[in-house]
Amino acid sequence: MSSMPCALAISGLDPSGGAGVYADLRAFRAASVWGCGAVAVWTVQSTAGLRSSRPVPTGHLLAQIDELFSHQRIESIKIGALGSRANVRGVNRWLGTISPRLPVVLDPVMRPSRGNRARLLADSAAHSLLEMIERVTVITPNVPEAEVLLGGRIRSLEEADRAARAFVGLGARAALVKGGHLPRRGADQGTTDVLAIGGRIYHLRGRRVHAAVHGTGCTLASLIAGRLAATRSDGEAAILEAVRWAKRVLQKALLHPADVGAGLSVMPL
Repeated sequence: MSSMPCALAISGLDPSGGAGVYADLRAFRAASVWGCGAVAVWTVQSTAGLRSSRPVPTGHLLAQIDELFSHQRIESIKIGALGSRANVRGVNRWLGTISPRLPVVLDPVMRPSRGNRARLLADSAAHSLLEMIERVTVITPNVPEAEVLLGGRIRSLEEADRAARAFVGLGARAALVKGGHLPRRGADQGTTDVLAIGGRIYHLRGRRVHAAVHGTGCTLASLIAGRLAATRSDGEAAILEAVRWAKRVLQKALLHPADVGAGLSVMPL
């Protein structure tokens, strides 16, 4: 019998399967690790958008996490939508009880890409997320999320560089500021993500995909977490390799999205 590392997702339940725990598990499988998930927030949504959300009580969320962590070989953790400030604080306290060498990838999801005014986490809980950063291996905000967390505008690659460095300054081992929301430069049709690891900055170029696809952010974070679990390493070289690998896998999936009905397309990894 062969052993297999596990990656744990702590995130929301998206019934459409395009994002949240279901997407996390597909990403972990693409990284050749076993995926398990603790649900932090229930949602009513489809590929057409988020209609409502309700956080899982913190005690129940932590009970899920404790049960999984006690009996499965967890080699990395991906944290997505947590639903409430209480859940953010509860998960942060729990992270303080485990080995600091266990890779933790934080996708600071607060707002859905589509839907009504429902939120996955109130902007007012941003400070609580910042308190978690010192326990994080990689944080993966898009530009709007980075603006909420850092309290400033990001409108250029240079400002994205500063934002990535700021997250590292707050305690993250690495920060990936995704550049899809940055203004285009002339005829440039690509995107540039900024990765800060320690004192180094990497500009990771990619093709801009014009299709509207559901769950890209959470899938990227989960691919990174899955790769770190598979390699069982958390060094700077391993982080850089995991991010580059995850971007390649995501780019390939984005070039061949699946139409499953009304709303956004999805990515069958």
